[in-house]
Amino acid sequence: MLIATIVLYATSVALMVCSISLLAEADELGAGYAAGFSTMFASVVVLVVAIVVTNGFFTLQPGQARVCVLFGSYAGTVRDEGLRWANPFYSKNLGEEPSEHSGVEVGEEKLKVNLGGRKHRSVISLRARTHNGERIKVNDKMGNPIEIATVVVWRVVDTAKAVFDVDDYESYVSMQVETALRHVASVYAYDHMEDDDTSSSAITLRSNIEEVSSALKAELDRRLAPAGVSVEDARLTHLAYAPEIAQAMLRRQQAEAIIAARKKIVEGAVSMVDMALTELSDNGVVDFDEDRKATMASNLMVVLCGESDAQPVLNAGSLY
Repeated sequence: MLIATIVLYATSVALMVCSISLLAEADELGAGYAAGFSTMFASVVVLVVAIVVTNGFFTLQPGQARVCVLFGSYAGTVRDEGLRWANPFYSKNLGEEPSEHSGVEVGEEKLKVNLGGRKHRSVISLRARTHNGERIKVNDKMGNPIEIATVVVWRVVDTAKAVFDVDDYESYVSMQVETALRHVASVYAYDHMEDDDTSSSAITLRSNIEEVSSALKAELDRRLAPAGVSVEDARLTHLAYAPEIAQAMLRRQQAEAIIAARKKIVEGAVSMVDMALTELSDNGVVDFDEDRKATMASNLMVVLCGESDAQPVLNAGSLY
């Protein structure tokens, strides 16, 4: 088409020169005006055709595509990069949303806020884009208010759906990301509330980042499929309790840590007391009856489980 366009321009110039030559000879001889004007008219027609054909050239960079619409009918998508040519009558702007205004009466004046008026370009980027969501407050599965945020990497894979099935696919992605994040956050608990086998095996937002990210990506793929958008990755960037319950949850976590530590200490102390009493009895060091064994076990438990160092009291007289 580039060669054909150059030929059209060259033909137009040649016809114009020929028409001027014919008109000059007709001025001298008094004849040939009709042939001269006919040739000039043909030159103008060829020039107009060349200009129209030139309007069909466009360039695409890597990672771009052009949606071709002829008189409101979708004709296809050009994805090849470089200098391309398509029908000059393909639309360059795929419609324009009408501007909407909302008026607010303030005294005798009326304020208007523009809510629309955005044009849809025919050239669409196919490159990967990143949506960095803001922190939002949601309730987890247990009803606890938490703050959560996500980052999503997405790209357009179906240009026809992105342009024709939704008004603005970028705004659509932004809204659906927030909706999907709220849904996923409400399905899982923030963390394990109790230290038992049932709760420890459940998926939580804090402990199972990979599983939650996979669930969020699957939810976004399902929601963004009507817009021709594919999600490549979705990750949580922020996760914390809401400020109003952060202190209470911190105290709960501290209590759980103290209980878990006490449990380990008691288990270790019991095994040590049992080992001490068994060794003393088996080796014949001390012959314990039940009362002495209970007293010895009580004293050892106090020494082993106490937070401060034990202060022994030595009995200088009889044990009784």
